[in-house]
Amino acid sequence: MARMKLLRIYTDEAAYFGDERVFEVVAARASGAELAGMTVVRAFFGFGHSPHRHRHHLLEEDQPLIIEIIDESARLRAFAASLADISGIGLITLEAVEILFEAPGLPAQSPNG
Repeated sequence: MARMKLLRIYTDEAAYFGDERVFEVVAARASGAELAGMTVVRAFFGFGHSPHRHRHHLLEEDQPLIIEIIDESARLRAFAASLADISGIGLITLEAVEILFEAPGLPAQSPNG
């Protein structure tokens, strides 16, 4: 199957860009860029370059989030560069993944990632 890349964007649920949450802005831009797939994952605990620790509390909306986006390397690199204007984004990583299964009816991806 196709060799693709996985872009991971680390942020917080409470991070805002203007009046919108950062993860919603990134999701809207990913959809507009017609990237192959995206998921937002809420973490139970996390910390990064700042000493602020994020723990899961039922009534809080400041959980660490990971935005995962699958597509070809060049498209993901261009997309990541397009996010430079958004504050509230932490680490962005890119790693190789291999698609083992694609749901029927999805457009075929290029085998070169």
